[in-house]
Amino acid sequence: MALADLERDGHGYLANLDDWNEDIAKEIAEEEGVTLTDDSFKLINFLRDEYINNNANQPNERNMVKALKGDWEGKLTTKELYALFPKGPAKQAGKVAGLPETRRKGGY
Repeated sequence: MALADLERDGHGYLANLDDWNEDIAKEIAEEEGVTLTDDSFKLINFLRDEYINNNANQPNERNMVKALKGDWEGKLTTKELYALFPKGPAKQAGKVAGLPETRRKGGY
C-alpha cells in the first residue's frame, strides 16, 4: 500500500501504527525532505521499539543519545540526531517511524 492510501492525521502522522513499513518510511521522509541512512533507521527502529514495547514511551533527545551511543559509529550527540532529522529527532523521526505525534516540547 502506498502512503497516499493510508489514513493520516492533520499533521501528516499515520493514524494506524500497523500501516508502517520501511517503504512508507521512505515516502514520509521524502515528504519531509530528509534522506534516510542506516543511522536514520537505527533511530527509527529504536523509537518504534520504545513505543511498541515500552508502554508508548516517546523518548527525548537526551535519552535517544544515551540508548543509541553504543551502536553508533563515532561520538553520538544531539547534533548528529538533528543532522538526520533537522525538524527535531523526536517529532520528525517519530513521524517517519509511523508513530503518533509527540506532545513533548524540548529535548530535555
